[in-house]
Amino acid sequence: MANWFECKVRYDKMMENGAVKKVNEPYLVDALSFTEAEARIIEERTPYISGDFSVSAVKRTKIAEIFWNDDDAADRFYTVKVAFITLDEKTGVEKKASSLMLVQAGNFKDALEHFLEGMKGTMADFEIQTISETPIMDVYKVRAMGADAAKAEKE
Repeated sequence: MANWFECKVRYDKMMENGAVKKVNEPYLVDALSFTEAEARIIEERTPYISGDFSVSAVKRTKIAEIFWNDDDAADRFYTVKVAFITLDEKTGVEKKASSLMLVQAGNFKDALEHFLEGMKGTMADFEIQTISETPIMDVYKVRAMGADAAKAEKE
């Protein structure tokens, strides 16, 4: 299971009009610890930022699952708060357990459709409580190690 951390990176960004503006952009990183998350975001963002930058915040998120989208227009991320509905067999009372999902999509409608498509195989009853666009700029998942890299690491 992935362990997602939101990392905020502060740097001077060249705007389209030529002005330089200090920005604080959030990114999502899959890591085992706060330290690893900070190291990963520095590694991932260094090639794209000229000048000084700093990691202004690292916090753990409650994202349970991410629904990826290969479409080029899917340049935004939406959070979907979902309530899974269970029935307590002893009391017969309906219970709801909330989960937070992240969906990559181009717009709100695509986010809803992509989420529902991803949930098709689910046996549990659920209801969507909220869908909202996030300010997250990009998501960095763990890189899969190839057989050669894994072998070299063992030696």
